[in-house]
Amino acid sequence: MNQEQLERDMADACEKRCNCCKKKQREEAELRKLMNRLSRIEGQVRGVKGMLSNDAYCIDIITQVAAIQSALTSFNKALLKEHITTCVVEDVKLGREEKVDELITTLQKLI
Repeated sequence: MNQEQLERDMADACEKRCNCCKKKQREEAELRKLMNRLSRIEGQVRGVKGMLSNDAYCIDIITQVAAIQSALTSFNKALLKEHITTCVVEDVKLGREEKVDELITTLQKLI
């Protein structure tokens, strides 16, 4: 057994015991984009809190919450696209087809 196979087997064994090994190294540009999106969403949430504190009209608040939901959906789409094109593809190439089941379960939660 070569070193690469041994490392894969060890990672597989660990992953079956716990989720501690599930990590994703993101490229700096991707991380920056995702963090910027979350910062904007965070600002929108703070804005809604301010609207509540300032007795804003219900429909105005609902409109802002809908915008937040849309922004979160866009964030999820971007993250899911990256996950499929990197994590899932890599794992399937390595014979870890259970990642497809994980993806299906995740998609069912989102739909």
